[in-house]
Amino acid sequence: MITLIDFYAEWCGPCQAMKPLMEAIEKTYKDKVQIERVDVDSSQSKAMEFSVMSIPTLVILKDGREIDRKIGLITEPVLKQWIDSNL
Repeated sequence: MITLIDFYAEWCGPCQAMKPLMEAIEKTYKDKVQIERVDVDSSQSKAMEFSVMSIPTLVILKDGREIDRKIGLITEPVLKQWIDSNL
């Protein structure tokens, strides 16, 4: 199983646009991907740990180590293909 960390903020328009997509991904990949949503305003230390400079930022972890990341708003087909390529 991989972990997908979604770094976002409530005030971020692109982050809010990604929210329904992340909820759908969580249902679709429930047995393959663990989703973790991190609000960068309330979890600044976690954002710093991953050197997040822009949001939205998506980070994939495998065995606790970062293996890939995407920055910015992405579409559902792109997100699914990215996840599938990292499973």
